[in-house]
Amino acid sequence: MRAAVLDHAAPISTRPLAIRDVPIPACSKGHAIVRVMACGVCRTDLHIVEGELPERLPKIIPGHQIVGEVIEANGLASGARVGVSWIGGVDGTCFYCQRGMENLCDFPVFTGYTTPGGYAEFALVREDFVFPLPPHLDDLRTAPLLCAGIIGFRSVRVAGVEHGDHVGLFGFGASAHLVMPVLKAWGCRVSVSTRGASHRALAESLGADWVGGESDRPPSVLDRAVTFAPSGDVVVSALSSLRKGGVVAINAIHLDRLPQIDYDSLLWGERQIRSVTNMTRADARDFLKLAADIGVKPKTTVFRLDQANEALLAIKNDSIDGAAVIVPS
Repeated sequence: MRAAVLDHAAPISTRPLAIRDVPIPACSKGHAIVRVMACGVCRTDLHIVEGELPERLPKIIPGHQIVGEVIEANGLASGARVGVSWIGGVDGTCFYCQRGMENLCDFPVFTGYTTPGGYAEFALVREDFVFPLPPHLDDLRTAPLLCAGIIGFRSVRVAGVEHGDHVGLFGFGASAHLVMPVLKAWGCRVSVSTRGASHRALAESLGADWVGGESDRPPSVLDRAVTFAPSGDVVVSALSSLRKGGVVAINAIHLDRLPQIDYDSLLWGERQIRSVTNMTRADARDFLKLAADIGVKPKTTVFRLDQANEALLAIKNDSIDGAAVIVPS
């Protein structure tokens, strides 16, 4: 099979992913082989490729937003259309798994990081970590839901968003644009601060109540906020716009730094900062059902497998709106 393989982490501008022929993985107990129909491109993939997350394997095939067709399995029907996300497995026995917090598992498997992912024609996945997919969403529109959508949904849960809240979104890429229809379905007012005129235009087209630049503050205080950019400065901007008792959820697996925060002006008044870590299968099931119910339709840009470097470069440069999706064949 053809796959995009990372030998060593390097700046994406050097195009470190090599397209190679590699063996199709052998099916093992509790696992399934899926033919990859589409794989969403995530900023976490960029962090892996550029080495901002430590290397875990000598070589890796990235990609963890997989829409695939089961071709061989033990407990799944052949031909079933399934989705695979970032969490590819947990041990099920650690302190966190035993308390319903599998997103914090001590020994997780990460698709496209600690096990080969979906920038390939086929992938080996755990049967208990795949999700049946709604039939009316096509492959391209489903792929971004499987991480960007799920983790965005978890972020608004971590932020404690309630129906009718005023919610700030700081940064407006793949994840944020999938959160927007959820918030509008919940009757929330949404303010968006983001760089890039095209991102601001996309936010407006999706129903944002106010849109400004990355350094602009919403015109009224926020009940909750979610930051999507891997920048500590953005966290400070979100905090400075928050009411007393409000929450900022940081949706980033990697943050460049966290600047000094003035306690008296930014945190006092029971304001809170919470990090968002991974996702659970319950998050995935709940979001996929909600996305089907309200008709979430991601904006996508398609890349071929041999354009995997270009897809990640587009994410790096914020040169596309919505989500990037790789189609292997």
